[in-house]
Parts: sequence; C-alpha cells; structure tokens
Amino acid sequence: MGVVSDVQQFLLTDKALHDILGVIGSMVAVLASLSLFLSRHKDPTLSRWLADPKTNASKRATEVWFVAYGCFWISCFALIIGTKVYLQFTEVTFLVVCGGLMLPLVLQPVLAPSVTLDQGKPLLERHSFKANVWIAVFSIIGNYWYTHYFYNVLRASYTFRSWDVNGVPIPMFFATHFYFCFYHTLSNMALHKVRTTFCAGSPRLLFETCLVLVMSYVTAFMEALTISGFECYSFEDRYMAWVLGSAFYGIYFIVSFPMYVRLDEDVKRRHTAFDALIESLASGMAVLFLLDFVRVAMGQDMTFTLNRPCKLDPLKTCPPFAGMRC
Repeated sequence: MGVVSDVQQFLLTDKALHDILGVIGSMVAVLASLSLFLSRHKDPTLSRWLADPKTNASKRATEVWFVAYGCFWISCFALIIGTKVYLQFTEVTFLVVCGGLMLPLVLQPVLAPSVTLDQGKPLLERHSFKANVWIAVFSIIGNYWYTHYFYNVLRASYTFRSWDVNGVPIPMFFATHFYFCFYHTLSNMALHKVRTTFCAGSPRLLFETCLVLVMSYVTAFMEALTISGFECYSFEDRYMAWVLGSAFYGIYFIVSFPMYVRLDEDVKRRHTAFDALIESLASGMAVLFLLDFVRVAMGQDMTFTLNRPCKLDPLKTCPPFAGMRC
C-alpha cells in the first residue's frame, strides 16, 4: 500500500509531471487538428506500420527484429532497476551488462542474417548491417559530444563506477545503441503509417513535421521518466531536466527520426553502407549545431572535462560505493 500511495501522491502533486503532460497534451491537440486536413488513400489495404513486405522485406524484417529485441532488453532493464541490483554493479558488471545487451544487435547481421532476410547478400549490402552502422555512428557522436551539453546545460551527472571515454561512462555508448535501435524503429513505424495511409501533399508534410516533433519530445520525456528510478544518474533541477531537458534531448530525434527512415526506403536506389555512414555523420553534425544554438541562446558557457565529479570527489559516487572514486 505504501508504494501505491506514493505513486498516487506523485501523480496528484508533482508539478513537473503536470506541466510536461500539459505540453504533450497541447502538442497532441495540434496534431489531431492537422489530421483533419489529410486525405486518405483510396485503397485502405496500402496502410501499414512496417516497410513493404514485397519490395523491402529485409527492412521490414529488421524492424520486426529491433522491436522484438527491444521488448527483451527493456524487460532486463526493468528487472535491474526495479530490484536495484545495479547498486551492486562494479565497473566490469556495467560493462558486461550493457555490452552484452548490445552484442546481439551488432552480431546478428554477421552471424544470423536470415533473421532479417539478409541471407545470401554481401555483408555491406545487408539492411540490418547498414541500420547498425547508422545507429552506431549516431550513438557514438551523441555520447562523445552531446553528453557534455547535458553536463553543462542541464547539470546532469553519472555517478556510478565505470571506465570513461572523454568523461562519459563506456557502458553508455553500448546502452545507447540498443535504446536508439528501438526508438528509431518505432518512429519508422509511425512515419510508414502516415505515408501509406494519407495522400502526399502539403497537409501531410506539415502533419509529419509535427508528428516528428511530438515523437521526439515524448521519447525524450519517457526516457527521463523511466531512468528516474536509476539513482546513479541525477540532475540538479528535476523540473528543468524533465520539462526543458526533454525538449533539449528531443533535438536529437528531430533530426534523426526523419533521416533514419530514409535508409533503403527508395527501392530503386538502395543505400550503401558508406551512404549510411555519411548520412549518420551529417545528422550528428546537424544535432550538434542545434544543441549549441540552444546553449548560446541560454547564455551557458561550455566546458569539457575528462573527469566526472565523482572521480574527483569520492563522496559523489553512487551508493553503496560512496567514498570510493567512480
């Protein structure tokens, strides 16, 4: 009963939650209003959530695989955070857990291409391989560069024990890969549905643009909400992190969602692995500019440090390892 009452109290009184739900509600209302101007295709059988099974079978199979695997790693994380077993994790444990959950996605195009109907194709032509390249590059850029914007603008801090690269825990590079595979597949599905249900034109373009904005904000907030149970990631101001931070984090997806769906979407001109690499790099640069524009507009200075605060002050390390450098 204690847990239930705490949840009820949180839902009734938390200002950050109420404000962010108000923002999302307003965005959904605008989206619903724009939908009134859309024209449906005459053939309702064209409407689908996934890539075309006839002309783009490997992309469709990859989307199914990413969603199915997403259900698995989400269950694993729910168990780890719900039981708080992560409080016993060491540097090695975090590395093994996050790296282990990433490996099936990365190794599948090489060891099990039939899962995504890519068997018989050269490795570099397999859609699942190109999808992993796109997500991996974007994830690495995000962790290596964008994390410092969270440190500086939102005053975020990772306090668990870990080996780092450029002041960012290495396990985060691994975890971001499987997080982003899931997020970008869901966004693909939504965009597929819109494009196969409604006729092309200015109303649909405007609706898609607003849909990307809504999905970006909601995705960012849902991650912030679910990760709030992880005591080793914190913000100085939770209200700012949830309400404004979701918009800040959502900038990633404003660029990446419409760019990622392009991958092998044109059946007459398939992407090469190099195309996937270049488009992901371009998306990463676009996001970096947008994040920096926001930082400058907020009047925030930018500093880079190779050491997280808990590596300099042992008391800032996540319990039960407080007193030990992270």
